[in-house]
Amino acid sequence: MGKIYYVMGKSSSGKDTIYKKIMDKMSGILKTVVGYTTRPMREGETDGVEYFFVDNDRYSEMCRQGIVIESRDYNTVYGVWSYFTADDGQIELEKNDYLLIGTLESYSKIRGYYGEKNVVPIYIEVEDGERLSRALEREKKQEVPKYEEMCRRFLADQQDFCEEKLKESGIIKRYKNINLEKCIGEICRDIKQL
Repeated sequence: MGKIYYVMGKSSSGKDTIYKKIMDKMSGILKTVVGYTTRPMREGETDGVEYFFVDNDRYSEMCRQGIVIESRDYNTVYGVWSYFTADDGQIELEKNDYLLIGTLESYSKIRGYYGEKNVVPIYIEVEDGERLSRALEREKKQEVPKYEEMCRRFLADQQDFCEEKLKESGIIKRYKNINLEKCIGEICRDIKQL
């Protein structure tokens, strides 16, 4: 039986970069699963790579079909954005191991759906001041920076990833993203050992 390795962390912890680099290093070992979102594409993103970008009508249709495994709705300064994972045939645990990325809430729901023994958490940590600095630098590069949304996400993460919730979700091991290559190396070693 395969495993789902689930990368998560607060915004600007480097989880997207870590996810991509792990996939580069372990492409023959791990398969990807692309999630869905109703938020607009950011500059440099590609539909079907970072996410499947869908509108609210398509999201509602998938909910009616009963294929949405988990979803999160965020009331942003630009309206409600939904992120979700669908049982759309991408995951076949009897054949493969997978690398997914998301939030603590989505990890808990995926673990509930596929079983605790089949889903392994990879929690990325970065000091809050460093995260805020990274978020600001990333937002400055956008054609239309969304600073209010950046701040909302930063503050929301403080509650979404509080120690109590991490403990409830069984998150014990933490990967500190101080040195990117060391962090990735540690994660890859742990995946190979499981």
